[in-house]
Amino acid sequence: MLRRLWPSSLAGRTALVLILALMVVQAAGLTIHALDRVDLQRRAEAREVSLRGLALWRSLVTQTPDRRAAILADAELPSGLQASLGDTPLVTQSNGPVPERLSRMFRLDGPGPPGPRRFRPLEVLSGVERGELRVSLRFPDTGWLNLSIAPPRVRPWHSDTFLAAFVAMSMAAALLILWAVRRLTRPVRDLAAAAERLGRDVNAPDLPETGPREVATAAAAFNTMAGNIRRFVADRTQMLAAIGHDLRTPITRLRLRAEMMEDDALRERMLRDLEEMEAMIGATLTFARDDAAQEAAVPLDLAALARTVTDEAADARESASVSYEGPDRLVLPLRPVATKRAVANLVNNALLYGGTARVSLGYEEGEVVLAVEDDGPGIPPEQMETVFRPFHRLEASRNRETGGSGLGLTIARSIARAGGGDIRLHNREEGGLRAELRLPA
Repeated sequence: MLRRLWPSSLAGRTALVLILALMVVQAAGLTIHALDRVDLQRRAEAREVSLRGLALWRSLVTQTPDRRAAILADAELPSGLQASLGDTPLVTQSNGPVPERLSRMFRLDGPGPPGPRRFRPLEVLSGVERGELRVSLRFPDTGWLNLSIAPPRVRPWHSDTFLAAFVAMSMAAALLILWAVRRLTRPVRDLAAAAERLGRDVNAPDLPETGPREVATAAAAFNTMAGNIRRFVADRTQMLAAIGHDLRTPITRLRLRAEMMEDDALRERMLRDLEEMEAMIGATLTFARDDAAQEAAVPLDLAALARTVTDEAADARESASVSYEGPDRLVLPLRPVATKRAVANLVNNALLYGGTARVSLGYEEGEVVLAVEDDGPGIPPEQMETVFRPFHRLEASRNRETGGSGLGLTIARSIARAGGGDIRLHNREEGGLRAELRLPA
């Protein structure tokens, strides 16, 4: 449960920790404040009750016994204090020592000059019964004054709107924290977005090197890394194109020399090898040109493109079984020439090695999936990634004589990843291979 509730983003985790810390600090501070307030209220009410009790005693002790009942009836007593007159004490036996405040009030002991003799009770009995403090004071002449003091009812909070004020204050602080955290973590989101753009397009614009010192330093380091990657890709592409171009001259000389050989069988084998080399070099140059073309992405109807590729493949192979299933229209920002090449490579690959190509288009897990299925022998699971290596062909499951340079899947995956997608291969349970071109929706 805690793992599911724990946010996945850095901003969410930081905001949650800060909000929880704020709530804990607020709760601790308010608890301390409430405890102090309760203690102060208790002291104040105890002092008020004691002073009113002493005032009542003094007003009664100076009067004759027949007037005390009328004075007690007219007296205004605070809440929590009850008084009555009687011939016997309310407390039959003292339960512990007399409270210190009562002792000071009635000058029974302690420092300071004693009060007038007429104000002093002859006897004081005190005890706690049913949660109340009961005190019986004996008049100098006759009778007792019985006092019942209930525990003070204290309120830890100032007003009835305290809870609403606390919630409003907490929400305002939480909103401020969320705004601040999102503002502070924006450079991290920008850096992640820039890294994603760089994965799709090596020539993506650089990050602005502005903001706090740490953010500017990270942006500068990222821009330096992106520049190094662009130079590396450019150097690799130029080297690949140069090698492919320069190899054509010696291949042409070898072809001329092979034509003059007298051994017909040997001449045919050499010419066939030279043709395969030329095909591989042509594919290499095409791959290098496509990599360096930097074609711009435009709104492209992927459904129409898939139908066009299947129609062209069916026209090129009269006996081929090619079909398309999917929506009539699906527009995505793609590079037209590169995307068509990738789809055509997957369809041709299925026709060459499986004899059929069933193309389907749809959505799956938030992505656009263009799947190409065939009825061929499939690919061993341990070599699903190996087939994407340049010039790699599986002789055990793929016939070398059917043609191909081993760059079809390599080019298709390179194009897909340049658009933020990928290509995945799966062996079908009923036999054959399923190649999926996955693109961000």
